[in-house]
Amino acid sequence: MRKRKKLKKLILAILIGGFSWFLIHTSYILLDGFKDELDKVDTAVVLGNKVNEDGTPANRLRARLDRTVELYNQGYFPTIIVSGGVGKEGFDEAKVMKDYLVDNGIPENVITEDSDGYNTHMTAENTKSIMKEQNLNSAMIITQYFHITRTKLAFYQLGLKQVSSAKADIFEFRDIYSIFREFPAFYKYLFSYS
Repeated sequence: MRKRKKLKKLILAILIGGFSWFLIHTSYILLDGFKDELDKVDTAVVLGNKVNEDGTPANRLRARLDRTVELYNQGYFPTIIVSGGVGKEGFDEAKVMKDYLVDNGIPENVITEDSDGYNTHMTAENTKSIMKEQNLNSAMIITQYFHITRTKLAFYQLGLKQVSSAKADIFEFRDIYSIFREFPAFYKYLFSYS
């Protein structure tokens, strides 16, 4: 009987500890994501997202691109890297992103396409190579607020230390799911790519 009580207490302590850590870490992710770090940098890195079936950027992606246009026009960076893969809709996210930016007044020659950015880690790897080729030292990542902490982790793990961030100006109901997903995703990156 005593052993069962001890086991129950241990399980309860583990559950409470785990839930407390989830709350603390998730609060940090939100605080980090909502706090823009608007430093002047060599390049912006815009992470890809869904493209609609008609070939236009979905709301989340459009919000990232609109923020990029805004910050480019304010002089925060002279070059842009757009990173994404080919989604199930069959469109190259990077090409769609570049076309959208050009249609919104960004010169084509300042945009580099990374069509192999199928996930955050691959975007970081590809960005490192592009930055080395173009002799760039600092970057600003532009993505959803909940995605910023893990993206910075991926960049730091590859030795890219001069990284700032800006969030896309959008909130959707599905963000709740995305916030919960970021907790295990962060630790997957932390232990898989260290």
